[in-house]
Amino acid sequence: MTPDEFRRAGHALVEWIAAYRERLARADLPVQATVQPGEVIARLPAAAPERGEPFEAILADVEALLMPGVTHWQHPRFFGYFPSGGSLASVLGDMLSTGLGVIGLNWQAGPALTELEQVTTDWMRDLLGLPPSFSGVIQDTASAATFVALVCARERASNYCAAHAGLQGGDPPLVVYTSAQAHSSVEKAALLAGFGRDHVRAVPLDGEFRLDVMALEAAIAADRAAGRRPCAVVATSGTTATTAMDPIAAIAAVARREQLWLHVDAAMGGSAMMLPEFRHHWDGIEAADSVVVNPHKWLTVAFDCSLYFVRDAEHLVRVMSTNPSYLQTPMDARVRNYRDWGVPLGRRFRALKLWLTLRDQGAEALRARLRRDLDNAQWLAAQVRAEPAWEVTAPVVLQTVCVRHAPRGMSAAQVDEHTRRWTQALNDSGTAYLTPALVGGRWVTRVSIGIELTERTHVAQLWDAMRRVASTALAAAAGGDRV
Repeated sequence: MTPDEFRRAGHALVEWIAAYRERLARADLPVQATVQPGEVIARLPAAAPERGEPFEAILADVEALLMPGVTHWQHPRFFGYFPSGGSLASVLGDMLSTGLGVIGLNWQAGPALTELEQVTTDWMRDLLGLPPSFSGVIQDTASAATFVALVCARERASNYCAAHAGLQGGDPPLVVYTSAQAHSSVEKAALLAGFGRDHVRAVPLDGEFRLDVMALEAAIAADRAAGRRPCAVVATSGTTATTAMDPIAAIAAVARREQLWLHVDAAMGGSAMMLPEFRHHWDGIEAADSVVVNPHKWLTVAFDCSLYFVRDAEHLVRVMSTNPSYLQTPMDARVRNYRDWGVPLGRRFRALKLWLTLRDQGAEALRARLRRDLDNAQWLAAQVRAEPAWEVTAPVVLQTVCVRHAPRGMSAAQVDEHTRRWTQALNDSGTAYLTPALVGGRWVTRVSIGIELTERTHVAQLWDAMRRVASTALAAAAGGDRV
């Protein structure tokens, strides 16, 4: 493709994306993909083409072959999982990053890449209310950030064992503690960092689905008595199922006393710290060793863009650094080489999409949109509480509302089956998209509000659809039918 051909194709693609977003705004597409497993594969050729094809044909196949298999995460009635960032400004940032084709192996390989990342992470640190003692780096996901955090925790607790015998040196095992409602990436990170599943503690919850600090202290004491070495605790600001906020200050006090690494997974809830009225949830955050926040969730930045903040950057670099001769430059002592701030050697120019989003919207507009979503969540919770047989099953801390339809006379097991049935029926209808989850051993349906296009009218449409589909599923079950 020549630059001139790229120019024509690029204009066509931008027009296609703009038209697609306009279709989403009209909400005239089914939210969930309409294909069955294997259907997209069956539509595609079994072998790659021998000769190049015109871009018009390729774009036509995107529409005809791929679009039926797309679940529309930017749809205003997408309420599943978590809000997914996709602002058009950040789309342009991603396009610019790819168009430049810069790879940040070190500062010299991409001075603007490095320094824009440094500036934008500092901007975000200040907007989130983190103290200036924290330094930031952009990772791909919170999973990667949590993995890096636990490797750093392991190295600090073991006197840098990776440079010696590793975890095979015969020392007592290291233990990681986290909430029973923590994201699955915490356990995965602990496993990959070598702690072993037997040494990951799922600490029980308090009455608000937060990590119970007394239970944490008891677990640490039990491990010390058994000869194990408590190493790290991962607190969560915005748990996956309910967006509960673990009590950071109390956990930080335990971590400080026990000399544990404190990592705060704020992938979802950290965005709310742009609002001063939510900062109390982060009391004690200055004592954390590391924090992760995902702008690619609630702050509209296109995936992937995960901010990892550390209080001791020198320790991070010591753990992660590599210095082969072919990467050494005369500038190294004066600059930040982000290859030493995470696992990948090369890095994309991810800061561009964060920069364009902040420049395009401004912090004031981002705060207004967060408050809109929070208000919509409270509105929905009020409607659910006022409706007979409907329940709000967890505190509505942020923008996620956990609900259950529990008609009188149904057993807990029957309500659980009904919950999963009507949620799937709603998704299959294409009207909206929701995700169920286990909370306290019971199935609930999560309504996660926060897509950029979602307004009160879409939340009201969802509530109407929820009641209608749940009633239909109940009648079908009573008649012995499956929905």
